[in-house]
Amino acid sequence: MKKIRLGIIGIGQQGGTYAGFISEGKVKNMEIGAICDIDPAKKAMCAEKYPNVPFYENYIDMLESGNVDAIVTTVPHYLHAEMGIEALKRDIHALLEKPAGVYTKQVKEINEFAATKPNLTYAIFFNQRTNPLYQKVKEIVDNGEIGNIRRTNWMITNWWRPQAYYNQSAWRATWGGEGGGVLGNQAPHQIDLLQWICGMPKKVSSNLKYGYQRDIVVEDDVTAVLDYGNGATGVFITCTHDVIGTDRFEITGDKGKIVVDDSKKVTIKCLKESENEMNAKMSWADAANLFRGGGFDDLYDEEVLEFTSVWGEQHIAVLENFAANILDGTPLIAPGSDGINGVALANAIHLSSWLGKEVGLPVDEEVYLAELNKKIETEKNSK
Repeated sequence: MKKIRLGIIGIGQQGGTYAGFISEGKVKNMEIGAICDIDPAKKAMCAEKYPNVPFYENYIDMLESGNVDAIVTTVPHYLHAEMGIEALKRDIHALLEKPAGVYTKQVKEINEFAATKPNLTYAIFFNQRTNPLYQKVKEIVDNGEIGNIRRTNWMITNWWRPQAYYNQSAWRATWGGEGGGVLGNQAPHQIDLLQWICGMPKKVSSNLKYGYQRDIVVEDDVTAVLDYGNGATGVFITCTHDVIGTDRFEITGDKGKIVVDDSKKVTIKCLKESENEMNAKMSWADAANLFRGGGFDDLYDEEVLEFTSVWGEQHIAVLENFAANILDGTPLIAPGSDGINGVALANAIHLSSWLGKEVGLPVDEEVYLAELNKKIETEKNSK
C-alpha cells in the first residue's frame, strides 16, 4: 500500500515527536515527505538526524515541491488555519495541531474552504479521542445509560508549568503569539472531550486570573460555569500553578453517574430506577431509612473500569487514522470541522471574563476579535 508523505511544518517539541514516531516506523502507511522550519539551528539538526528528508525554510515552497501528500501544523496557534488553507488550496491533505485556531472566525474560514474540497482529508489532532477510556465514557452517555445529563464537573488542574516553561519562547503565553494561556495551550483536549461527550453549552460565565501565579499576561487560572440551556449546568476548572493537581471528571444524569479519576479509572453507577421515578414513588419514611444507613448502595449497580495508556500511542493512532482516511476512506476520529467547537467554548470563557458578564454561544465573533485585539495592542505597548 502507498505511504502518505507527511510534511511536518515546525520541528519543535511536537513536530519532533511526530517525526520520531514516523522515522522509527511506528506509524503505518506514513513516511516523512519533508520538514519545514524557519530556525537555522533546526535545519542543521535535521540534516544530521533526517539526512534524506528535504528541508524547507518556507512552507509554501514545501507545499509546492511535490514532496508531500499531506501536512501537519506544529506551529504557533495563529498559523494553524492559515497553513491548512494553503495546503488544501494545493490539493494537499491537512492535519491541524490543536487548537484549530485562536478564534472562531479564523476556524470558520478553513472549515468553509475545506467543505469545497470534499476529496481532501481535513483533520485535527485530538488524540484524546482515541483514548479507550473516553471512548467508553462517550458510548455510555450516547447509549443513555445514565439518562439525561443534569450536571458536568471537570477539575483538570494537573497542568503544572514552572516559569521556565513560559520563558522558553517569546511567543508563549502572549495574546499576540499564542492567543491565550491554559485554555489555548494545555486544556484544549479536555474542552474538546467535554463538548464531544456532553454537548455544547448555551451560555458561559467565567472567572479567570491573568498572570495570577506566573509572570505572564494570559490566563493561568480558570473557573467557568456552563449552562446547557435545558436546566443542566457544568463547571470547568483548570490552571497551571497546582503542582499536585487534580484530574476528576463527573457526569451526573437522571439515571446514574460517571466519575473519571486521573484519566485512568472510570466508575459507572446506574440507578435501578431513574431519580425522577424514585422521587415520585418513595415515601419519606423510606427516604429517612436511607439517610440512616438503610442501603443507598442497593439503589444502583456499579462498575469500575481501569485503563492503562502508553505515552505516544494516542498520537500514533491519530496519524494512522489520518493516513487511513486518505488511503481508503476510514472515518476520521476527529474531522477538522470539529475543531471549531472547542475554540468556540474557549472564546466564550475568555469573553465572559473580559466583559464581566455571562455570554451566549456561539459568541459574537466581531466582539471577541475586537476585545482580543485590544489585549494584543496593550501587550505591544507594554514592551
